[in-house]
Amino acid sequence: MNILVIGSGGREHSIAECFAKSKQVKRVIVAPGNAGIALKYECANLQSQEEIFNFCAQNLIDLVFVGPEKPIADGLADYLNEKGVAVIAPVKFAAQLESSKIFAKNLMQEKGIPTAEYRIAKTIPQALEQIDYFGFPAVIKTDGLAGGKGVFVVKNRAEAQEALKKIHFSEKGVIVEEFLQGWEVSLFAITDGWEFQTTIFAQDHKQLYAGDQGPNTGGMGSYAPVPDAEKYRNQIEAEIIQPVLSAMRESGNLYKGILYCGLMITKEGPKVMEFNCRLGDPEAQVVLPLLETDFVEICQAILQGEINLVELKFSNKTALGVVLASEGYPFAYKKGFPLSLPADLSGVYFSGVEKGKNGLVTSGGRVLCAVGTGKDLTEAREKAYSIVQQIIFENKIFRQDIGLRKNTFYDNGDS
Repeated sequence: MNILVIGSGGREHSIAECFAKSKQVKRVIVAPGNAGIALKYECANLQSQEEIFNFCAQNLIDLVFVGPEKPIADGLADYLNEKGVAVIAPVKFAAQLESSKIFAKNLMQEKGIPTAEYRIAKTIPQALEQIDYFGFPAVIKTDGLAGGKGVFVVKNRAEAQEALKKIHFSEKGVIVEEFLQGWEVSLFAITDGWEFQTTIFAQDHKQLYAGDQGPNTGGMGSYAPVPDAEKYRNQIEAEIIQPVLSAMRESGNLYKGILYCGLMITKEGPKVMEFNCRLGDPEAQVVLPLLETDFVEICQAILQGEINLVELKFSNKTALGVVLASEGYPFAYKKGFPLSLPADLSGVYFSGVEKGKNGLVTSGGRVLCAVGTGKDLTEAREKAYSIVQQIIFENKIFRQDIGLRKNTFYDNGDS
């Protein structure tokens, strides 16, 4: 089989690696990919939907797997479905679960899916009024796609006013919601639109600094599995995933692909923070290396409506990933710094790199993710941070506390 992976980051690097493990796969191409991915896999600079289709036709592509949110929200799956190309990604209507947070919140309210109480504001004065209703801390979210950086947790009125100056107000407005106390966890549902199976849990670390301080980012590290979350699996599947898929079916739009559930485990139980219509980044980089089931089999089962017939198997090991970023991220940062890398690039998933005069140089906010795998969390952490120490570039920043968070309901550590 010939596989085309759409995207250019560490998630797509790990997806390509996962496909390459399959005995059914002859060729893996990543489009557009990056110079780090190109060290091991073929990359093709494809941008438009038409370019992607033409490439598929010319290169006898058997399956397209879409990694990032934008091409999914832009309807790439609809386009390729019409052209008869097998694709793993939900259609544009279903992708509104991610591309419009207001759409997702309204659906959750309508179907009784547990989530934070919320209000919609169309102006700054209206938003401040809603924040007063919830009290501090409060959460402000942009409606559309923001690369994981459209969420502001504000602790006082000055912070609220500053956030509202930065946030983008769509035609629908912005969301103001209550602040949930608890601990976060991510879960992927793999679905053919009717049935689904869930992966192991992962835990992302979204804030820039140690101790979950600083601005939100696309993710500074993650680990999997998360044993503390297992007791909530059945509840999440019954109260969250099943109703969402049912709602999509009722709308006449089968949700086929990966549904990412970003959850807060509160004292009242799991509540939805957000849905994404794809694998998460950096969660994919710790979940996929532990997957033992052939990834091609999983994708074929999605397309054929037989996901319930697949036995989803994961290794009993733990994987932990640390994101190395450029100083200044998630805001302005300098790029073009040369990377010094270890000879063995196992566990290194490239995101923001490009080709320089003498090797790779930095080109993005998140540069790469270093993943260690071990018999337990301690060993995985040691291996990941060992890789981190071997990678050198100017202005390198990273969190030193990935995997050390205590999963408690309150900030003071009480459970």
